[in-house]
Amino acid sequence: MQKNGRLAFALAFAVLLSSCSSAAASSASAKSEEAAAQTGQAVSAVSQAASVPVPVQSSVSVSDTSTPEAAASSTQGYPMPAFQDSVYDASAAEGNDSVRIDLSHTSLGYVAVSARSEPRLKFRVILGDIVYTHDLPGDGTPTIYPLQSGDGTYTLQVFQNISGKQYALLYETTAQVALLDAFEPFLRPSQTVNYTADSQCVALMAQLAQGCTTDAEAAAAVYRYLTENISYDYDKAANVQDGYLPDPDATLAQGKGICFDYAALAAAMLRSAGIPTKLVKGYVGDVYHAWNLIYLKNEGWVTVEIKADTDNWQRIDTTFAATGADTSFLTNDANYVTRYTY
Repeated sequence: MQKNGRLAFALAFAVLLSSCSSAAASSASAKSEEAAAQTGQAVSAVSQAASVPVPVQSSVSVSDTSTPEAAASSTQGYPMPAFQDSVYDASAAEGNDSVRIDLSHTSLGYVAVSARSEPRLKFRVILGDIVYTHDLPGDGTPTIYPLQSGDGTYTLQVFQNISGKQYALLYETTAQVALLDAFEPFLRPSQTVNYTADSQCVALMAQLAQGCTTDAEAAAAVYRYLTENISYDYDKAANVQDGYLPDPDATLAQGKGICFDYAALAAAMLRSAGIPTKLVKGYVGDVYHAWNLIYLKNEGWVTVEIKADTDNWQRIDTTFAATGADTSFLTNDANYVTRYTY
């Protein structure tokens, strides 16, 4: 980006920081609520939804990084793997009259929960000092939650709202988790990265893969598509509510979204192609933001300026890239602080 472009991004980003100053306060509140819950007392709900950044409103075009030789040799394209699903097995579930938890797929990196309750529910996943708190539907809909913290003994808790933001423990169990592969949680659908074998985003990934021969080229195709075809939704960013969860197909159909939408859509597409992909939420300065980390087997260029190495997690930020952020900003690890990984 030219000097005046970088200046424009810096000025808009400064405005963005001031408009999202409440994010740090909500983070501190969340930490105090987590501490209360771990004492076994009624707790305040932890909402992991937060304000989203409003990037510079501009356009960007990413050049095609595939070579003519590669295109000519890819008559069948990048080999899409068999779809790796996440399912709820009612016959394997344990629990009580209100909560049923299926622990039969922990080696694949997830648990499935079904619950019925009029008051609002929360589902908490704990491994050591790593705590994730999720919304849990109370209508019996099976919901998938990742076990993204690795091997070990997990504590799984369901909390029920009793008053205001106060929650009481409704059910608790433990699970000894030994993943078949460290990538398993990042290759499947979950509540946060929600898609199916019939999703339009999966069909689009298969279409894009036809022009690719390696996972690096497939990742580049997704990056290029999202940054060129999905616009940042400024109105949605200004009005997004706590507890918001992305719908990748809706983002694709509408052609716009917030950072959470970009990251969820990228994760859904890349996971369906067998590329381990994390959805990360954290901070860029004082701004709560979402981006992705991908793991490639083949070295290659994700863009003409961003090269992905093999056997290493590589960050891609399609939101800021789509709105004209300088590559030096996108590739600087010091600009990104991780809080949650899905």
